[in-house]
Amino acid sequence: MNCEICKFKNPKMTITAITIKNGKILVLKRSRFPEKGKWDFPGGFLNQKEIPEQALAREIKEELGTDIKQYLPLGFFAGTYKWNKDILPIVTSAYLVRLGENFKLDKENSDWKWAEPGSIKIAFDSNKRLLKKVNGMIIDFQKACELTGQLDSTANINEFNLYAAQLNGYVSRQYDKKKLIGMGWIFPRQTMLRNQAVIEDMIVDNNQRGKSYGKAIVLDLIRWAKNNNVEMIELTSNPKRIAANELYKKVGFVLHPTNHYLMKIT
Repeated sequence: MNCEICKFKNPKMTITAITIKNGKILVLKRSRFPEKGKWDFPGGFLNQKEIPEQALAREIKEELGTDIKQYLPLGFFAGTYKWNKDILPIVTSAYLVRLGENFKLDKENSDWKWAEPGSIKIAFDSNKRLLKKVNGMIIDFQKACELTGQLDSTANINEFNLYAAQLNGYVSRQYDKKKLIGMGWIFPRQTMLRNQAVIEDMIVDNNQRGKSYGKAIVLDLIRWAKNNNVEMIELTSNPKRIAANELYKKVGFVLHPTNHYLMKIT
């Protein structure tokens, strides 16, 4: 558990929803105290006998009039909540959430918008800690789609999945100044024999190849694996990607002859 949380005695439990669209985060303007008039994330306190996932669905329905399509835990974030003269310790259980459309605000909030992470002046100290984590996750979604399209022209990227991949592993990114030009994903795969990891979705922009960006991504993914006590890394690569296959051999990967079967589940 986060050491910041351990110092609180009997904290109140809240839930918070983070929804990202085209790299922007959904925020609501509070119409009630505390922090009236400031921007906040959807969420609130748990009711008696509620578990966090139940509270998450209820708060989204109450505040936005819509349903949750997908969600994944983001972690726990400690903070405080000022009420009259009291300062209550809280711990918020945060979730990455994909929502339905057609928002309809309740009386707790007066407005909503999609905001750039770096421009949000967010209410509550727990939200500030959460925003710092989310800000580090944001990827240029349109450029990520372009890169993935170079890897697989039939790919249809769901933005929620782009961030879910980070929560389920690690995404290494390479930039030319501020422009995303390459990325690769590694995720753990525990088997009965060993702690393994798999590298997927390795791609460098067509116009930036031959400049060692691919090598930098692979070495970064290997670094992540070592830091997470991974015993073996596996990957597959199309034989037609000659430069990529040569790179993998140079950094230590060994071609493993095997029958590779696929089954598409529809």
